[in-house]
Amino acid sequence: MTDLPDIEHVILPPVRDLGDGFQVRRALPSAKKRIVGSMVFFDQMGPATFNAGDGLDVRPHPHIGLSTVTYLFDGEILHRDSLDSVQHIRPGAVNWMTAGSGIVHSERTGDEVRTSGGSLYGIQTWVALPKALEETSPAFSHHPADTIPQIDGDGLTMRLIAGATEGIRSPVPALTDMVYGDLQMQDGARYSFPTEHIERAVYIVSGSISVAGQDGRFEEHQLVIFRPDAEIVVTAHGPTRLMIVGGEPFPEKRYIYWNFVSSDPDRIEQAKADWRERRFADVPGETEFIPLPPEPEARVRYP
Repeated sequence: MTDLPDIEHVILPPVRDLGDGFQVRRALPSAKKRIVGSMVFFDQMGPATFNAGDGLDVRPHPHIGLSTVTYLFDGEILHRDSLDSVQHIRPGAVNWMTAGSGIVHSERTGDEVRTSGGSLYGIQTWVALPKALEETSPAFSHHPADTIPQIDGDGLTMRLIAGATEGIRSPVPALTDMVYGDLQMQDGARYSFPTEHIERAVYIVSGSISVAGQDGRFEEHQLVIFRPDAEIVVTAHGPTRLMIVGGEPFPEKRYIYWNFVSSDPDRIEQAKADWRERRFADVPGETEFIPLPPEPEARVRYP
């Protein structure tokens, strides 16, 4: 690709094996781009298949200063948190957890699926909170698949996971000006990306796309970040699935350490001490937890 006037970055996320064949691809944060709009973390989970007796086991761990968003294409996750929320997450539903001043949660394969074996495939993202709301009270909301609005076009369908676009707003309680959608396109379908948000990107879950005025094609697992104000029209080559991301940049930097996000590095130091000393609330029914990682593995970073 030699002529990319409207493309700011193309990120091919590294693959990390978490064991038992379960892989994640982390597109954000990246050395090229730490944050798109308010989205500071973007992971593709799977696709993975678990044998009977196996499954996902993410032990209780803390968050501050962000909202986590879990959206599945296939499989199931059992969410538990320190607000005593217990929720099965299934394909098409949106699990939105606002950490604010601090929350702890676990993500596991439920007993029924673990007994028989199952699959898991989806996207997990973190949305940083505005500075004025970083210490808001923690909250949890779950939105079944049939409550998520759908936007239909010629050869395409988009489910609006969070935020707003084209006059449509998701019921998910996003606290920033953003758009986050699951766009499925037939071969040859075209999507004109609205310019209503300054920062915009697409993550190619499957298939491939071309962008009007740009050389070449963009392929599966690439995060394509567009330049502000560019007129973006993408064309699908074969059946294609994209995650649409957009939002307004923050006026302040965001510091990231492990599962903590804040505009103030001192607040992150406090969160580290609180987790180390077990001052966060516990998840009812859980006795395990993930220890604070060593400094070299989770250093404070900023965009």
